[in-house]
Amino acid sequence: MSIPAPPRDAVRRRARTPDILETIEVKSAVETLEPTKVKLTVEVDYDELKPSIDHAYEHIAEQVNIPGFRKGKVPPRIIDQRVGWGAVIEHAVNDGLSGFYRDALGETDLRPLAQPEIDVTDIPAKAGEGQLKFTAEVEVRPEIELPDLSAVDLTVESTQVTDEDVTERMDALRERFGTLVGVDRPAVEGDYIVIDLKAVIGDEEVDSVSGVSYQIGSGNMLEGLDEALTGLSAGETTTFKAPLAGGDHEGKEADVTVTATSVKQRDLPEVDDDFAQLASEFDTLDELKEDLRTQVAGIKTSNQAVTARDALMEKLLETVEVPVPTGVVQAEVHRHLESESRLEDDEHRAEVTEDATKAIKNQILLDTLAEKLKVQVSQGELVEYLVSASQQYGMEPSEFIQTLEQGGQIPAMVGEVARSKALAVALRQIDVKDSDGNVVDLSEFIGSEEADDAQAALNDAMAQAQEAADDEASETPAEGSEPESSEPAKA
Repeated sequence: MSIPAPPRDAVRRRARTPDILETIEVKSAVETLEPTKVKLTVEVDYDELKPSIDHAYEHIAEQVNIPGFRKGKVPPRIIDQRVGWGAVIEHAVNDGLSGFYRDALGETDLRPLAQPEIDVTDIPAKAGEGQLKFTAEVEVRPEIELPDLSAVDLTVESTQVTDEDVTERMDALRERFGTLVGVDRPAVEGDYIVIDLKAVIGDEEVDSVSGVSYQIGSGNMLEGLDEALTGLSAGETTTFKAPLAGGDHEGKEADVTVTATSVKQRDLPEVDDDFAQLASEFDTLDELKEDLRTQVAGIKTSNQAVTARDALMEKLLETVEVPVPTGVVQAEVHRHLESESRLEDDEHRAEVTEDATKAIKNQILLDTLAEKLKVQVSQGELVEYLVSASQQYGMEPSEFIQTLEQGGQIPAMVGEVARSKALAVALRQIDVKDSDGNVVDLSEFIGSEEADDAQAALNDAMAQAQEAADDEASETPAEGSEPESSEPAKA
């Protein structure tokens, strides 16, 4: 009798959650369908499938009620008669399929980027003979060829500090200690205006604010607001059209009415010794200027590292053709739009698709780079990253890490650290020069091979010490127990 293969959906569900099975040998062949998609054809002999079949018999025996037999003690031949071989083999395939897929994958150099689509094409028709055959189509990381890093040229800005740099820094400090003073004149760029604002679409008022302070030129409210307020005096009102920047009507054009209730300018303190004492721990203006010069130099040095990393990434993307798996992009776009309840927003879909394509392309490139450079992530680097990430989410580090562990997300976090570190390790192989032609030392920001080796040695030593301590603890008799005697017992 021919037994139909298990439903495809049931098989696919099993494939998402691998069982812990002993590694087995399976016959598999790989066919490349696209640069980012392959088809695995897998054959599993009956002997290799038998542990899953035995488990199926055991599980079914515990579930069925058959007169004359206790639960869990029903023989396989009775199960075949009463329940049917079809139920047994379906259970066995569903139970073992994910493990067979994993083992077949382990025989290749493929790096899956998504869940596979599995199709069972053949199953044993009866106990004792036949094979399980299935195919698995899965999107994988494409093979890309990276350039010789030593041949890459990168140029960053010089860290030379100019008087203009110090003046700009000084002006920013003066802004912090300035005072707002009301003025009786039309508003100009840089002025602070207290406004009342109302937005109307048709006959419906969709938004309004009152008593809000806004600096002309900041551009952080509505498109066209800066132009509307420029030239407006206290007590005057004007109207303009603008697309709304948020809320239920985001993107829709509205008629906006804005009234200036007051106009103020920021008066800045004089640059002298008194200001130095007010704004810093220094007594004189010269000391303050020297400190600002040092701050600017530090910022420029740090910016060199950031610029070099960005420039390297841009250079690699220009040099390397990175195929992007469309299915992975579509899945990410769907997840993003669904979380925003905007699945029907085609314009936003196009924006999210562009962003997702770029992000996945970058990930593929950096994963390949990390693999090529044999990047290792230390426990300290991972913990540092997780602590920083926890702050962004406003969570305690221990709570954040526990949440990630429960969700099985720690490996993904290791991947994030490895990608970031890959760029730093790559920069160690490149001579980065500034605009004056000087070689730039970025070791403070990208580390060194010696530091990595020292950290790895330290990690190994700590692991060995912990292992030795655990062994010693396991060999120490528990408190209150008596040690075993080598003497024979006396009657």
